[in-house]
Amino acid sequence: MGNHPANVQTKRIVVIGGGASGVLVTAHLLRDPSPDLRVTLIEKRENVGLGLAYGTANPNHLLNVRAANMSAFADEPNHFWNWLVAHGEAETTSCSDPFCFVPRRVYGRYLGSLIERHLANPSRPGRLNVVHGEVVAIADRQSGIAVTLADGSTHVGHKAVLATGHDVFTVLPQSCSADPWNESLFAGLDRDGAIVIVGTGLTMVDCVLSLLDNGHRGPIYALSRRGLLPRVHRHTEPVRLDAADVPLGTELAYLWRWFRGFVRWHVERGGDWRGAVDGVRPYTQLIWQNLPLDAKRRFLVHARAWWDVHRHRMAPEVDSRLRAAIGRGQLQVIAAKIAHIAPNDTGALVQFHRRGEPVAETLQAARVIECTGIVTDPLATPNPLLRDLFAKGLCRPDPLGIGLDVTDECAVIDAKGRPSPRIFAAGPLTRAAFWEIVAVPDIRLQCADLARRLTRSELAA
Repeated sequence: MGNHPANVQTKRIVVIGGGASGVLVTAHLLRDPSPDLRVTLIEKRENVGLGLAYGTANPNHLLNVRAANMSAFADEPNHFWNWLVAHGEAETTSCSDPFCFVPRRVYGRYLGSLIERHLANPSRPGRLNVVHGEVVAIADRQSGIAVTLADGSTHVGHKAVLATGHDVFTVLPQSCSADPWNESLFAGLDRDGAIVIVGTGLTMVDCVLSLLDNGHRGPIYALSRRGLLPRVHRHTEPVRLDAADVPLGTELAYLWRWFRGFVRWHVERGGDWRGAVDGVRPYTQLIWQNLPLDAKRRFLVHARAWWDVHRHRMAPEVDSRLRAAIGRGQLQVIAAKIAHIAPNDTGALVQFHRRGEPVAETLQAARVIECTGIVTDPLATPNPLLRDLFAKGLCRPDPLGIGLDVTDECAVIDAKGRPSPRIFAAGPLTRAAFWEIVAVPDIRLQCADLARRLTRSELAA
């Protein structure tokens, strides 16, 4: 049995999920100097801070955001860079200035370091308790919340924050598809065999790097509906843009024309399109929240892929390796739709239609790797906690069906449309409300605001 919030002078907050979102929420909560604040951070993985994004052991899997923009604290922009220098990581990773891209596993260690000093040690009790286990249920009680783990243990607090990050589809052992995050991906793989990757985003990029690093010699086919690759970063400065210049509340078509015109205007004056995209970034959440629901739906169908490849870019050194693989013909990026995947004795026969082509083509693949595995339909979640919350009516999908329905203050909305006074969410779970909430520069602002509200609010609703 965990701590019970019997002492009303002590505020107890349970954070569920120890990846980037959970650690950032925890770090911002513990910036509050109150000695009466207690935080329980629950993570099912062995190491806190790694999560899906930063758990990779491959040193060539780099951040897709420069070190200069990866501080956990927006009011201390050099925090991450200073940590890199102080711990010798800048030298080890050949990171000569804050505009470099470091391995994601290094950032995972940085996240873990944010909370280490708050843990208990023999000389003093800590304000942070880290629990390893999988949360399977939450009970909302009059005095607070009770969080139950798979082993039957319970931890009680006044408030809970859901920070479980991205859900990923479970690839079944008997499936002919492979999980790109599974360390056994290359076990028994024919290095001369053809690989089919479903998806052409940043996960595909990391997967290709892993294949190349493992000495794969065979052809690699990356397929997606539009066949778009993430663009590459350049050392540019964002355009200074005033909020009054952004056409909030307009139709999507008008907004899209304005945006393209803004980019064209900047480029015609000698600028780089990246500066224009980055100049809009501070207002993307505001733009999203001012769009009508139908416009959001149309954006997701028609414009999302184009926005993503320009907004979520890859490091120059990663782009160079990818272009080299394309140049020598080993990697082919194809705009196509998968029609059928049939397992066979040597892998799988993949049938697909190239974009605009009625006649299907087939490929014999030694392995099919799913790189579109992020679950965007919340009701399809494999997460037992979210399934429990849906079953109890303590949460509901947002109207777009891409995340949880939450208020602008991150309170989870229940099946009857009531904001919870005790259960909150942070990070990718809140994508429907904030959209741009998958990268650290955005998540850290959300976590800081949420932490301030939680530490200043009354204990009971």
